[in-house]
Amino acid sequence: MGLSQLWAAWRNDYVVKATAQERTGESSGCVFCALSDLEPGAENGVLALRTATFAVLNAYPYGSGHSLVLPRRHVASLSDLTAEERAELFELLYEVTHALDGAYHPDGLNVGANLGRAAGAGIPAHLHLHALPRWSGDTNFMTAIAETRVIPESLETAWGKITAALENPSTEEPVR
Repeated sequence: MGLSQLWAAWRNDYVVKATAQERTGESSGCVFCALSDLEPGAENGVLALRTATFAVLNAYPYGSGHSLVLPRRHVASLSDLTAEERAELFELLYEVTHALDGAYHPDGLNVGANLGRAAGAGIPAHLHLHALPRWSGDTNFMTAIAETRVIPESLETAWGKITAALENPSTEEPVR
C-alpha cells in the first residue's frame, strides 16, 4: 500500500506562529480578547456580539459548525464571572446551540468547557464554551485510524449558515 497524503496547509500559519511564540516566550496577546470587540463577519469568524459575551467559530474545528461562546472579559474560570456575565453567557450558548440545530440538523450536540490546561484547554487563560454539532457515525476511519479530522466545509460557509440561523431562529424543536 502506498503512502497517502492529506494536506492541511491552513494549519501552517498557526503552527509557525505558536512554535515561534513558545520558543521566544513572547505572546501577541489573547486571540479571544482580540476578537471580542470585532463586529461579526466571515473574515474574523465572529458570529454574535453581546454586551458581556460573544460567539465565534473555532478556527481549528473538530467538525462543521464548531463554535465557541465566551465572556468578552478576560477571565479563566466560571467562578470569575459576574452573575450578569454568567446569565448572558448561557443565554448566548442557548442561542448558538439553537442556531446549530437549525443550520445543521445534527443528531446531537457536544457542549462543554475544558477548564485549565490539564483539562485540555488550548487557551486556558480565557474561558470559552464549545458547541459542536454531531451526527451518528461522524467518527470515521480518518479520525479513528489516522487521527485526522476531515472538515467538509469552509469556515466562511459555516459562518454563513450559523449567522443566518441566529438571525432567523427556527421554531422547530430538535429531533433528539
